[in-house]
Amino acid sequence: MSVNDNLYDAIIVGGGPAGLTAALYLARARYRVVVLEKDRFGGQITITHEVVNYPGVESTSGEALTDTMRRQAINFGAEMMLAEVTDLKLDGDIKEVTTSRGVLRSFAVLICTGANPRHVGFTGESEFRGRGVAYCATCDGEFFTGKELLVIGGGYASAEESMFLTRYASKVTILVRKDQFSCAKSIADEVMQHPKIKVLFNHELKSVTGGDMGITSAEIYNNKTQETFKYEAANNDTFGVFVFAGYVPNTSLVKDKVALNEQGYIITDENHETNVPGVFAGGDVCIKTLRQVVTATADGALAAAAMEKVAAKMHEKTGLVPEVPNATRQAPEEPRASVLPEAKGDGKYISDDLLPQLNAVFERMEHPVTLLVHAKEDEKGKELLADMQELAGLSDKLNLETCSVGEHLPYVELLGQGDKSTGMAFHGIPDGHEFTSFVLAIYNASGHGQPIDEDLAAKVKAIAKDVDIKILVSLSCTMCPDLVVAAQRMASLNDHITTHVYDAGIFPDLRTQYRVMSVPCMVINNEHVSFGKKQLPELLDYLKSVNAI
Repeated sequence: MSVNDNLYDAIIVGGGPAGLTAALYLARARYRVVVLEKDRFGGQITITHEVVNYPGVESTSGEALTDTMRRQAINFGAEMMLAEVTDLKLDGDIKEVTTSRGVLRSFAVLICTGANPRHVGFTGESEFRGRGVAYCATCDGEFFTGKELLVIGGGYASAEESMFLTRYASKVTILVRKDQFSCAKSIADEVMQHPKIKVLFNHELKSVTGGDMGITSAEIYNNKTQETFKYEAANNDTFGVFVFAGYVPNTSLVKDKVALNEQGYIITDENHETNVPGVFAGGDVCIKTLRQVVTATADGALAAAAMEKVAAKMHEKTGLVPEVPNATRQAPEEPRASVLPEAKGDGKYISDDLLPQLNAVFERMEHPVTLLVHAKEDEKGKELLADMQELAGLSDKLNLETCSVGEHLPYVELLGQGDKSTGMAFHGIPDGHEFTSFVLAIYNASGHGQPIDEDLAAKVKAIAKDVDIKILVSLSCTMCPDLVVAAQRMASLNDHITTHVYDAGIFPDLRTQYRVMSVPCMVINNEHVSFGKKQLPELLDYLKSVNAI
């Protein structure tokens, strides 16, 4: 039987530290492995500004650390694919993974889908989400410049993110439910000695209240004395609440497919294998007492060692041996600075290691797409034009046009066949976590686009009302792309729908208009405002709930 191009020894779902480490180990052992990531390689740690407790690395950022991991894995021959996994068939010797770029097969699968921030449940948490309540310091910290902040949580995340938030806040008060921090004493001591930080142990947030401009008061409970007091910021100003109280595992893909505990975490053995032979899990989706980069990388290494044995056994049993691309190990890349949204480092918009993935997208485009740049002769306008010229120069399926009219310049609008507007546009520079969603928008504008459930597609195409969707994002936000991709997919399927995405950092008038203190922020028909990420089914449900469709 001939070897299929889509057959791998191992498929890794999730490109965080656990997945990247496993890929490195498997590729180095000369097994064919691919890492599937729907957003941006690196995982949750990419939004952490400073990492100082990873052994052997004195100080770095989360993005720089995981970028090095990714390049190491690629240098050993691991394949990286930007694609969303939509279904898994895990029974039998050969597993099937259905993605937005087709069906892949493998002898072993590693689930590294991470976790999302947990909501605490205090009164007013949902009401003020996005208007005072936030869950990501990197994404939302700047919205609270000069204001006081309450931080909920007593672990590593609470301590580390509180230190980061002092860059913006005038004062940070940490509420710890227990009588001490659960993180390392050295970190706790540093936090408690910071002049901008006050720590209240045995304290819990019960409720927040306020108005259109944000949170103005909070009710705080001392669980030791059983006393309750009211918190207000100086000068009757509004203040923010950041919640760092753990995570909820992203295990919806494997629900009813592998064994989970009561909290939804995947149950594994000492080799990180689940109850399904050949299926493994690593990182924050697993049961563990410490969720740090170092434990995630350990998970990946242990799982990879066991997956090697599975693959070797399947080679012998099935007679199928996936062909490893580039059989000779490539020379390692020269180390380079991590490419951040604010500073592209080498002056290029698109790094060389992204070119193979982009070329794969260009090859699948059915029709040319025009990038219509709306810009003036200012700094941001010139930057956007230069970046789009660089992108358009990569494929004859991309055309470039310019004009100087429009609201909230600069922005790039996508035109389909016959230079007809697709209803999709990005205001600002589509970079950082939004670069992937922008490329997906181009692909969806070029023809049939990403595969989508037939029932969902029919519901979107049946919408007869005009729906205007605005989404405010931060380029460092890991939760924004899900909503952006879902809304843009709707626009690509229905001419009644427009989806414009705005970099909230360069359009303060929109932040003020819609009172935005967190991203992603979605505005429907300039009237209904919603915060938080949403997949396509959730987006449709929300549009129905506000009678937009």
